Amino acid sequence: MKLRISLFIILALLIGAFWYISTGYFSSGERAGTLSKLSERGYIFKTYEGVLNEGGYSGETGTLQPRYWDFSTVADSVIVDLRKALSTGERVTLVYQEKFVRFPWNGDTKYFITDVYFIPVPAAPVYKDYPTVPQQQQEESLPEVEQPAVLDSMAIAEPV
Repeated sequence: MKLRISLFIILALLIGAFWYISTGYFSSGERAGTLSKLSERGYIFKTYEGVLNEGGYSGETGTLQPRYWDFSTVADSVIVDLRKALSTGERVTLVYQEKFVRFPWNGDTKYFITDVYFIPVPAAPVYKDYPTVPQQQQEESLPEVEQPAVLDSMAIAEPV
């Protein structure tokens, strides 16, 4: 009887540990950029895999270099937002969770998208506080510039 109880406790602990590892996450965070790719993958377990172009400036070379970040997702509401972001080319912030271990039925990466926020496009600047100068005053305030003489295309310089 003690053997059965011990085996049951060990089995329950193993199932609990497996459940925690497969559903828990190691870290969470946000990444921003434009979506480069979104595809449905898998033979049996279908997941959506995508690539986020974070962009970036390289301090070493002084040039812009793209940084790509791979992610996975299975949530339907997230997939709808990702498709919209891909079709419009809008910048987005992806909220993600990094899992402990990558299992084949969870996707190709350890990063799972849980939410998508669209970054608003900044409004065009409005210049209201600058005084306007009337056109007549602008013309009067400009200094006179001497125009160069126009050469006749038919004139030929004589040798000296």
